[in-house]
Amino acid sequence: MAKTTSRVLALLNLLQTHRQWSGPQLAERLSVTERTLRRDVERLRALGYRIEAARGATGGYRLEAGSQLPPLLLTDDEAVTMAIGLRVAASQGIVEGEQTTLSAMAKFEQILPSALRERVNAIAGLARSETPRSAAAVSPDMLGQLALACRDGERIRFHYVAANGDETDRVVEPHSLVAAEHSWFLVCWDLRRDDWRTFRIDRMSRFFGTRLRFESRDLPAENAAEFVAAAVASLRRRHNAEVLIALPLEEMVEYFGPWSKGVTRVDDETTSWPIGGDSFELMLMVLLWIPAGVEYELRGSDEFLAFAHEATGRLNRSLRAT
Repeated sequence: MAKTTSRVLALLNLLQTHRQWSGPQLAERLSVTERTLRRDVERLRALGYRIEAARGATGGYRLEAGSQLPPLLLTDDEAVTMAIGLRVAASQGIVEGEQTTLSAMAKFEQILPSALRERVNAIAGLARSETPRSAAAVSPDMLGQLALACRDGERIRFHYVAANGDETDRVVEPHSLVAAEHSWFLVCWDLRRDDWRTFRIDRMSRFFGTRLRFESRDLPAENAAEFVAAAVASLRRRHNAEVLIALPLEEMVEYFGPWSKGVTRVDDETTSWPIGGDSFELMLMVLLWIPAGVEYELRGSDEFLAFAHEATGRLNRSLRAT
């Protein structure tokens, strides 16, 4: 009986992974006669699987959609991928999405081996989504390992290829995973840069855990998705400038959160803040975020400074007119 069950499950797996199989192909794969194959197909049909059979040279067996959902066979990576998809779906505002996700996860946990359950639970609890899809190819196994490292507070090492082609080896303390801009990002504390960083997971390789635990740090943002959004926005700047603000570095970071990315200390009372944007208008709008009463000096290209001077002149004239 156990042998028959194993064979039927193997048949189901083959039917799920290929659009159509000929009878001889399936019989050869399962090491059975075509007569036994036909019996196994009938067993699956009795369980609710709709299997179409066609005769002739172009015929064969095909698993079709039925009126009810039969049990599915999933590989480890498929189960992890499904868990990610459920979590992402729940975060996208689908009606009762969170409840549906949790019930589906509960069913997973009942039957998953403990090692795989850890991967699924880690991703379900630590993955954060800003967009519902991810175009960059990412290994489910990599996501699972990163999620476990985030959950367990374990330092990790990996090789990274930046957008400009620079290659580095990193040692980080992982915080969380974020799906944004059609890619997956790791939010972490970079030990060698002594700062928070984001890394695109599809550009990571040679990953391994160090088994060294760390104490969690406070992320300089409301949540990881907001932190990634600020990091991605900083990469889109067509124009750049610098603002010297009369605030100590610590106060600057506390006030601006993730939007203070890239700030540097000038002295104990002054901080350099890089700003940028696709237009000069957007760059000037950023200056409105500076707290009232805080002095600052604007530095940048002659073109940008001329634009800022003209814009503030018009603003002053409009105020005098009233």
